[in-house]
Parts: sequence; C-alpha cells; structure tokens
Amino acid sequence: MKKKVYIVENLDCAHCASQVEAALNAHPAVQEAVLTFATKQLRLTAEDPDALLPELREIARKVEPEVRIIPRGEHHAQEDHDHHHAECGCGHDHHGEDDHDPHHSECGCGHDHSHGGHDHDHPHAGHDHEQGEDGHEGGESLKPIAVGAGLFVLGLILDHFGLTWLTLGVCIAAYGLLGGGVIRTAVKNLVRGRMLDENFLMALASIGAFFIGSYTEAVGVMLFYRVGEYFEDKAVERSRSQIMEAVDLRPEVVQLVDGETVREIPAGEAKVGDIVLVRPGDRIPLDGTVVSGSGRIDTAPITGEPVPVSVGEGDSVISGCVNTTGQLTLRVEKPLGESMVTRILDSVENAAASKPKIDRFITRFARVYTPIVVTIAAITAVVPALVTGQWGYWVYTALTFLVMSCPCALVLSVPLAFFAGIGAGSKKGILFKGGQSMEAMGRIKAVVMDKTGTITKGDFTVQKIVGGDELLELCASCEQQSTHPIAESIVAAAKQRGMALRRPEELEELAGRGIRAKIGGREILCGSERLLDERGVQFPRAKEYGTKVLVAADGVYQGYLLIADTVKPGAENAVRALRDSGIETVMLTGDAEESAKAVAGAVGIREVHAGLLPQQKLEHLQAIRQEKGAAMFVGDGINDAPVLAGADVGAAMGSGADAAIEAADVVFMTSDVEAVPQALRIAKQTGQIAWQNVIFALAVKLAVMILGLCGYASMWLAVFADSGVAMLCVLNSIRVLYKK
Repeated sequence: MKKKVYIVENLDCAHCASQVEAALNAHPAVQEAVLTFATKQLRLTAEDPDALLPELREIARKVEPEVRIIPRGEHHAQEDHDHHHAECGCGHDHHGEDDHDPHHSECGCGHDHSHGGHDHDHPHAGHDHEQGEDGHEGGESLKPIAVGAGLFVLGLILDHFGLTWLTLGVCIAAYGLLGGGVIRTAVKNLVRGRMLDENFLMALASIGAFFIGSYTEAVGVMLFYRVGEYFEDKAVERSRSQIMEAVDLRPEVVQLVDGETVREIPAGEAKVGDIVLVRPGDRIPLDGTVVSGSGRIDTAPITGEPVPVSVGEGDSVISGCVNTTGQLTLRVEKPLGESMVTRILDSVENAAASKPKIDRFITRFARVYTPIVVTIAAITAVVPALVTGQWGYWVYTALTFLVMSCPCALVLSVPLAFFAGIGAGSKKGILFKGGQSMEAMGRIKAVVMDKTGTITKGDFTVQKIVGGDELLELCASCEQQSTHPIAESIVAAAKQRGMALRRPEELEELAGRGIRAKIGGREILCGSERLLDERGVQFPRAKEYGTKVLVAADGVYQGYLLIADTVKPGAENAVRALRDSGIETVMLTGDAEESAKAVAGAVGIREVHAGLLPQQKLEHLQAIRQEKGAAMFVGDGINDAPVLAGADVGAAMGSGADAAIEAADVVFMTSDVEAVPQALRIAKQTGQIAWQNVIFALAVKLAVMILGLCGYASMWLAVFADSGVAMLCVLNSIRVLYKK
C-alpha cells in the first residue's frame, strides 16, 4: 500500500470535510482516507493513489461540488500563478495568501526575504480562492452583506410604519442579495439527495419565516447567519495561519555562493555540497556545516531554547534557526526534503491527521445529531399545533430548531483545538506525533525515565579534583594516548585549563584497572581502587557518585579525580513540577545501582530500578503501569525503542537515536527534561479546551431548544447557537497557543 498527500481546495466547512472523508473511505480500493480540515490535506492510503484520483474527485464533487483534490505539485503551480496574478477574468481576488504568509517577512538584516511559493507545500493555502455560490464567500462577500444590512434596516423602518407590501418588497430584495448563494447551494444539494446540510436548513428556516409573515426576521436571520459565517471563516483562517507560522519555517529561496558571485535559487534546488550564504538576521535555510564566519544562532524556533548558541567554522547548524550576528557561509549537508524544517512540518502535518478519540466520537455523533434535531423540529411543528391550533407559533419554534441543528461548532473546534496544541508544542521544541498521543498524555499518572541522555547529558566530565591541578596534569599526561571515554574526559579537562602535557618515558595500560607510567623519573599509577590495592598503596575509601581515578606517585597516594556524567540543568525542577502536578516519577536504567541512585537522589526521583537489560525495562514498565496507571517513558537510546513503543506514551530526546525518535509519540527537540512537564501541561490544556468546546456548544444548543419550547427563544438566538457558538469555540481552541 502507498501513502500520498493531496491538497483539498475550496473546502470551507468542517462538517462538509467529514462528509467528504466518509464518502472517500467508502470506496473499496481506499484503505484509508484522512481529510484534515485544519491543514486542507487529504492523506490517502491505497495500492495506486494517483490512479484512483479521478474517481475520488468525482465522489468528492457529489458531496461538495466546489471541492478540488490536486497533487501537491499542481498546487504549487497554481499558487505561483495566484501569487503573481492578483486578478483574473473571473472577477475574484486571488491574492495567494500574502496577507498572512508566514514566509513573506522581514528579518533583522533589513532585507525583504519574500518567497516565490514553488518549492514547498503550504498546507494552509487554497483558502483564498473565493466561491460565489456556496454561501461562504470570502472578502468580496462584505459588499452584499453591507448592502443587505442597509436594506434590512430600511425594511425595519417600513415595517414600523405598517407599510406591509413595501416591507415585503424590500425584504425580498435584501433576502435575494444575502441568501441567494445559500438558496442555490441548497437546491443543488437537494437534487443530489443531501437534505440536512447547513445551506438547506438555513434556507428552509428563513423561507418558512416568510410564509408565517416574519419578513424582517427572515432577512435578519440570514444577515446574522452571513455575518457569523464570515467571522467564523476569518477566525478559522487566522487560527490556521497562526499555527502554521509557528511550524512552517521552510525557506522559499537560498543565497547560493557561485564562485565570486551570490545568486538566489529556489531552496528545493540546493544540493548536498552547495555553499550558501546566511546574512545576519537570516533564517538558516538548510541543515549544514559552517565553512567560514562565526556568529550566534537563535535556536528558539526549533528547540524552544531562549539562549543563543555561538557557532564557528566546522560547527553543524540546523535549518529554521536564526543567525543573529555575523555572516556565515554553510556547506549544505541535507537537501530541503531531509532538513530539520521539513521534518518538523511533516511531523506537525502527520500529527494533525492523527485524530484523537474525542474527534472520532464527535464525527460519529454529528451524523446522528442533525437528523435527531430535524426530527424534533418536525414533531414540534405538527404535534403541539394539532393540540393547540397555534400553527404559527409552533412552526416558528420548529424553524429555530432547524437553524441551530448544524453541528459545525463541534466538528470544527475539536480538531482545531488539538491542531493548536500541536502548534503550541512545536513553538517550544516539543513535537507531538498526533492527537491520540496528546489525548493519552492527558491521562498520564507516572513518568518513567532513562538516566543517561535523559536526566544526564551522557558526557563524562571531570567533576572534582582532590589533590590540586598538578594531579590533573599528571593524570592527563598518562592518559593522553588512551581512547577510553574517561581518559578522553581527563585530557579534555587539562587542555581546557591550558596545561602542557608531558610524554611518559614508559607507559603500560593495565586492562580494566588503569595505567602505569614513568614521568620525570617517578612511577605514576592512574586507575581504580583495585590497581592501588594490587600495588599495596594505602588510600582513604569513600563512596561518591561517579568514577574515581586514583593517582599514586612512587607508591604514595596523591589524590583522585572524580569523573561523572553531568546531570542536566533543570532536571530537578522538572521532577519537582511533575510531582507537584500529582505525577509520580521512576527511573529505569541499565547503569549500576550506585550511580543510578546517586543521580535519582540529586534530582528527586524516589523509585529507581538499575542494571536492567532492554527487555527487563519493558517488564518493569508494565508492572509500573499496573500499579500506578497510564505511564509515559522518556528515553533516547537505541535500546529504549522497545520500551518507548510499549508505553502508553513514548517520549524521545531529540538528541537521541533515530530508532528511539521513530518509536516515540512525542519528541523533545531541546533534549531538556523540563520539556516533559511542559508537554504534559500542553496536552492536558488541549484536552480540556476540546471538552470545553463540546460541552459549551451542546449546552447552548440545548438551552436554546428549551427556551424555544417555553416560548422565549427566537431565530436570532438560534443563529447565535449555530454560527456564534462556532466562532467562540474556534477562538477558544487557539487559546493554548498563547498560554505561557
């Protein structure tokens, strides 16, 4: 089976998107079709997706006539055309998203790095291609709305003076202007057998109001509906734009150094080995290595780390970071498709397509919700009227039910909330792999962590010198030929202090114990307690976290160096934050128990299981899940992949092995332990916002229904229960983007 991504244009309703998705999934040759309204992308799994495309287009058109499904390449070409041709013969404004293109910006160097649009996919593009017949026009719809509003006010004045026929004429004109597109779309859908879509329900309710003599109310309801739809569409597009600005950092062009000249080429054409220029203020376009120059790099867009990093010749840099000072030339190490900026965007898009359980539930709920409300409306219009004879009153009440019956607020706001959460995480260097992962993180009761590379940096350094700097110089002189990690850390510490190392006259490496050397006529021993015991050297014994390298000269103990893995800054704060939020912490590691307990004690982890093989880690994890509840495992090594996959949520440090990152549900680009409580907080807030939207939307609709049955509701309130609630839910959904 092959997977392919297509762009879906002219799709302006979340409920419609779910209907198109259901229709595509019904095709026998389609294994899975996931249509994500938030990114306007269709992810298709089939034997030959391209061969199915004509059939799938026809299926989509039967559901939504204006929808276009196009391959990404064609989408770029159309985007270029739109970008360079502001107006075409159709009379619509194809402005190509310049109003909120995250790539069209000015950087600190004062250059305008605008982009051509043909090198990558804008997942949020295509929404500015206006439509004239679906009742959801874009910018140009303000004119008919404004004129219709003026006629509506005139109708109210005429009605006030009792000029019924003049009122009717003005209201019909206003209604034609405001509701013409809605009526045409409703008729087309009715011909295709779709009775319960938003356009049909609004048309039926407002025309019904005309028949019961509520002329101005019929126009007012359509006006309110159109205004609500306009602002709802703007809120959705603004939300989508804000989220994509946070994650889509891919460049359109790069500055290629060609001999003595610099020329601009599309980023997608840059090849491995090319030399590109990065000026102060420019965003680093592709993953590469600094060939010349030096500067400070702001890595916050990728890792969330606020402190700039100094780079110089030979240093590796990743795309998406910003060069704040100094001019750099880079050798391209990865093309655009493999660079960090593309990996991050792909991760976010994949995450948006991974629907959480609440989203799938709402989609199923929406399919039965609308028919139920319409049935209640029909019963309300007929049964009480037969008993009381008040046909006008009960038909009016039934019409209010029809107005509020569209489930757009539910179908739109829940996935948008998770998409916003994914975007909020990416701004902090946290890559969620999907809505399901975020949903699961909201239920976590225990966080289980590996030690090396997760809580500690995984780099051995000299933490303590007992015996003075001369001891370090002596030990480094003995160890300078060794490739052992501990020996390398000792030599590195000496070089950092500018020490001149001497060459030993004699050197003997004693496997598993240390080194015997002769320097300046003295016999030097550097190594373990066992080495000094064998040579009869007396020394004080004390337990400390790390590895001790003891030094003796001519049989006399001189002191020791303490070599240890460095605990990451913020690890203690992260563990405390987890504990304060009611989440227990556990360490599972393959390291020795003494070392593991020392690190755990330093950061505040109370439960430690050490000396474990990968399979034993998995067994302990399962036991922890049974005892404490849903567990999240955080690791970075290749040996952590089975445990990451076996946890309720697996989290990998971005500095870790590719297999661990691939197996994880969430990746911390910062490799900072403090990202763990941050990620859990974002996931929990996102889940809460999604449920707030569901409860708020259903509560308002239910309240308006009850008020209608009691004689207190109006169609104005019903329109608010539909479009107004949808807009409020959209605004609530993006709240997580702005939480600190």
